[in-house]
Amino acid sequence: MYRSDIGIVSAGTGLPGDAIGTAALAERFGFGAPWEHWVNTFIGTTSRHLAIDLETGEVRATLADLGEEAGRSALESAGLEPGDIDLVVMGTATPDLLMPATVNVIADRLGIDGVPSFQLQSGCSGAVQAMDVASGLLATGQYRTALVLGGDVCAKHVVPDADFSRLPPAELVNLVLFGDGAGAVVLRREPEPGAVLLRGLFTRLVGLGRDPGQTLAWFGANRTFDQPAATEDYKAIEERVPVMAVEVLKELLENLEWSEADLRYLLPPQLSGRMSALIGERLAVPHAQQITRVNEIGNCGNGLVFFQLERALQAMGPGDRAVGVAIESSKWIKSGFALERT
Repeated sequence: MYRSDIGIVSAGTGLPGDAIGTAALAERFGFGAPWEHWVNTFIGTTSRHLAIDLETGEVRATLADLGEEAGRSALESAGLEPGDIDLVVMGTATPDLLMPATVNVIADRLGIDGVPSFQLQSGCSGAVQAMDVASGLLATGQYRTALVLGGDVCAKHVVPDADFSRLPPAELVNLVLFGDGAGAVVLRREPEPGAVLLRGLFTRLVGLGRDPGQTLAWFGANRTFDQPAATEDYKAIEERVPVMAVEVLKELLENLEWSEADLRYLLPPQLSGRMSALIGERLAVPHAQQITRVNEIGNCGNGLVFFQLERALQAMGPGDRAVGVAIESSKWIKSGFALERT
């Protein structure tokens, strides 16, 4: 486990368009009230933001657009200029293109140049993996300030004129689970007094011999594929993610010699509104305030941790401690981080 005193100076986020409620989805795709009730009861996500127009299929925002918005907001909140950034790292499962890397497009738009840049291909733990890479490089002393980005645009895998009544549940659930969004944080070695410090952080692959819980295909222009663009083994995720989340929390607390009673805030995994609530109960830290966003903005993959961090930075007072957990279910990666405001 990596331990550090790297500071989280600021956070920023970006969302496309207005929130789209479940009732609007049901009406658009010809589902009735029973389907809307099923979503509200068993999924628990009431709204999401999508980067495409569901009526026309027109792209309203790219991942680079959302990442630029989030990165610019984080820089402004930190009072920094592009030239102050020494390092850029991004985590995403849905880059705009294979090349150029989306992280480099965002850096270019922000005016960042002449620095190392990295893009990590990963599911929902990619945000933590990106912070892990950036923190490790900052700890070497070679760099002082890093911009860390994460986000996903899943709506590009939706075909607006498809017959959704024919889709199996493993594909249909993605229509209501996911939204689009991006986030960013500025990390700094030797931050100003009073900063929120990244006290502990780790990511670990634990998928040996396990079938994928989620798949996301890349469809090239010159080939056809028989498999669907995206699938979700929701039952496997519902079974395994709470268990893995408890393991992450336990490992973080033991390594830092913290107890559950020390925690003021908890940032649980964000698959859906219902799952976040179930995982929160399983984590059994009743006195810690949970910071969740998925029920209102949908599961925007690698963006969600940053939306949680944005709220946490606003809420944490002197001495407050928090733990965040993110689980990647495509090939099962568990990750977590611990925060403390000095």
